[in-house]
Amino acid sequence: MFTGIILAVGKISAIERKSGDCRLTITTGKLPLNDVVLGDSIAVNGVCLTAVELGTDYFCADVSNETLSRTLLNAATVGTPVNLELALTPTTRLGGHIVSGHVDGIGTVMEKRPDGRSFRFKFKAPDNLAKYIAEKGSICINGISLTVNDVDGAVFSVNIVPHTLKETTLGDAVVGTKVNLEVDLLARYLERLIKGDAAAKSHGGITEELLQKSGFFG
Repeated sequence: MFTGIILAVGKISAIERKSGDCRLTITTGKLPLNDVVLGDSIAVNGVCLTAVELGTDYFCADVSNETLSRTLLNAATVGTPVNLELALTPTTRLGGHIVSGHVDGIGTVMEKRPDGRSFRFKFKAPDNLAKYIAEKGSICINGISLTVNDVDGAVFSVNIVPHTLKETTLGDAVVGTKVNLEVDLLARYLERLIKGDAAAKSHGGITEELLQKSGFFG
């Protein structure tokens, strides 16, 4: 588990293809590795990866076909910058929100404009994720915990403060840039809870009929 507070921007320094999946070598910049051990989780642009090899300023991680098919790691090349975060511990300050490192889909930057000293970004999420995105709710973008300013269907906006622009890869994002998205963990589980026994029989989402059956309407 993570908090969405980025500790460093690293860089993919090597990609080794292995029978369809791959092993990444990631140089870690200022990320502290002194207490990291083999098997620890590290979030890479919001993707939870397991360290299988460690150096003083790098780690290696295997990326499965499933992860490649669902995240932007599939499009990464040598030199691609990545946001990095170590897994939280019982004493970690929860400055962001609870992030699992399991990417739900790929979003696109639709707009980037100055807003005071910050920048306001507008993103388009996949349509199937729209129901999980709420005004003033939390969302994780490339591993960064952010607050949703407003939402219109599958389009939502966030404000990025100068510190976040400087310390993460969003500073280089432009219209058309693709990003990994993880919706709020509670929203995903709430849907399953509301569906109750129906969750085992259906792959659909929450409908008005389902809410009525669950007692949400009089």
